[in-house]
Amino acid sequence: MLKLPIIHATRNVSHSRLLQVEQLDLEFSNGVRRTYERLTGSGLGAVIIVPMLDDETVLLVREYCGGVGRYELGLPKGRLDQDETAEQGAERELKEEAGYGAHELKILHNLSLSPAYMTHMAHVVLAQDLYPEKLPGDEPEELEVVPWKMSELHTLLGRDDVTEGRSIAALFMAREYLGGRFRRA
Repeated sequence: MLKLPIIHATRNVSHSRLLQVEQLDLEFSNGVRRTYERLTGSGLGAVIIVPMLDDETVLLVREYCGGVGRYELGLPKGRLDQDETAEQGAERELKEEAGYGAHELKILHNLSLSPAYMTHMAHVVLAQDLYPEKLPGDEPEELEVVPWKMSELHTLLGRDDVTEGRSIAALFMAREYLGGRFRRA
């Protein structure tokens, strides 16, 4: 097993309202020293929700994504609030973004966005037995909710407006879980 590097120093070099840039002075087990930089967030984490309207239909949302400068089709997601569990955050975000609550919530796994450069982790939450309920959210405009058949995920991959890796991974995780082929170790 690989031995974790020794962290000799940690410095915050820049920050914004949501993120900070942190430098780490590391020494690896072979004696090589390097300075790494990473983005750190609030530390609370996030959720990405796979809301199943029925056994075959997932609900996607279309929202503006500032990072790529266009509207993207993906799963409801968001940051966890202070003192909120992943299940509570998933329920809140689902109501805010898709207009549904869920009687059943199951954490399937955790995903990192870019583990070499970011500390951010997101809980993948399967939401089933949905019921209509809307909460006001922080989105600047109403999100379009788009039902999609799980059997048609392959056609989703070919779309230019579906590029968010966490949504794609979470959809396939849920499909495999629902088909009895995926269980977290």
